[in-house]
Amino acid sequence: MSKPFTLLIIGCGDVGMRVLRLVRPRWRVLALTSSPARMAELRRAGAVPVLGNLDEPASLPRLSGLARLAQAVLHLAPPPSHGAGDPRTAALLQALLRSGASPQRLVYGSTTGVYGDCAGAAFDETRPVAPATDRARRRVAAETLVRDYGRLSGARVSVLRIPGIYAADRAGGHPRERLLRGTPVLVPGDDVYTNHIHADDLARACVAAIQRGLPQRVVHACDDTELTMGGYFDLAADLCGLPRPPRITRAQARDQLSPMLLSFMSESRRLGNQRLKRELGLRLLYPTVLEGLRGT
Repeated sequence: MSKPFTLLIIGCGDVGMRVLRLVRPRWRVLALTSSPARMAELRRAGAVPVLGNLDEPASLPRLSGLARLAQAVLHLAPPPSHGAGDPRTAALLQALLRSGASPQRLVYGSTTGVYGDCAGAAFDETRPVAPATDRARRRVAAETLVRDYGRLSGARVSVLRIPGIYAADRAGGHPRERLLRGTPVLVPGDDVYTNHIHADDLARACVAAIQRGLPQRVVHACDDTELTMGGYFDLAADLCGLPRPPRITRAQARDQLSPMLLSFMSESRRLGNQRLKRELGLRLLYPTVLEGLRGT
């Protein structure tokens, strides 16, 4: 009898759990967690929990041992919130190399923030990265690590660049919460284009990349939506029966909004997703936010 296909998930949060629900009837799933309290939850969901902390490489020997069983790794753990690099990804890759049997496939969940501000340009994955924040620079560092690992080990590495994730059953994942707070958006002349993906479609994109991703390939994991941030929240308000958010100028935003929110309002881009559709063969359940928000 052939061995079951085994997937190791690193960072089994909301998206990782959605992936687990998709594949558990067919695949064996190992899930790294740094929290002993989550082990029972992961077992109930159908995964084999592996206790270890990427911030503490000395805690990863068991991960190195179990990595020998995995044909694929899905890496969804974010970098630390400080510094210029990503020691968590470095620790993971060292643990995989120590296992002596590298997985055939590795999928890394990055961010579209690696492009910085593109002044509303439409583009595909061939555009060079130009990170404007330390947060994005850490992601570029992680992408470099995993792609180098693929060339060194022979693993087929896919990098999914992920925009804003939404879903009604995702914590903080529905615009209704922000609308109820009355958080403003920019006036049309100052507004920025944003990109989106429903959490269920992102989970399906992760599985498709594991199955069909090309070696050392970057893919935009985004839907077909082409809306400004203000247009997105106006649409959400109309669908929820709530007032549209107030509009403010960029100058007013600098005085009223947090640096984190202001950073998201300072980058404008429109991402092409043809690789997602053609190479990974993904047919989106929610092609635009209109379908996604209507269903929530």
